[in-house]
Amino acid sequence: MGLSRRFFFPQCRTRWKERQGANARRSWEPTRPASKAPDTAAAKVAAVYRFLEKPEATTDWLARLHGMGAATGVQILSARYKTQPAEGDIVRYEIVLPVSGSYLQIRDFLKRSLAEIPVLSLDQLSLKREGPGAVQAELRLTLHMVKS
Repeated sequence: MGLSRRFFFPQCRTRWKERQGANARRSWEPTRPASKAPDTAAAKVAAVYRFLEKPEATTDWLARLHGMGAATGVQILSARYKTQPAEGDIVRYEIVLPVSGSYLQIRDFLKRSLAEIPVLSLDQLSLKREGPGAVQAELRLTLHMVKS
């Protein structure tokens, strides 16, 4: 038994190291298909503008947020809105929402909001436990929109 360990384990270790090296080399290889031409910076910027250009107004997005809060059981206590100064054609609307509910309700609210409002981002989240099952949270969200 002692003799087989001496020969078997070093061989396993050597093969494992060889496989790790091969996998590491493969992970660094580019995965871009050869037939696709590389995108230019201008094309990428244009794609971002097309994505952010939505027909809905800011008030439509805010109403949708409020509706999702009611649907998930989250109580939106108040809201502060502020336009962030920005250069170019993209406008950022910062929204601060103090909310209360259970952790699962707040998580569901955020999940739905970010899925249903494509121009919304979560910038900051502060949670504070108020009691068994009760959580107070302050959500800092941003709407990214193209100037109209």
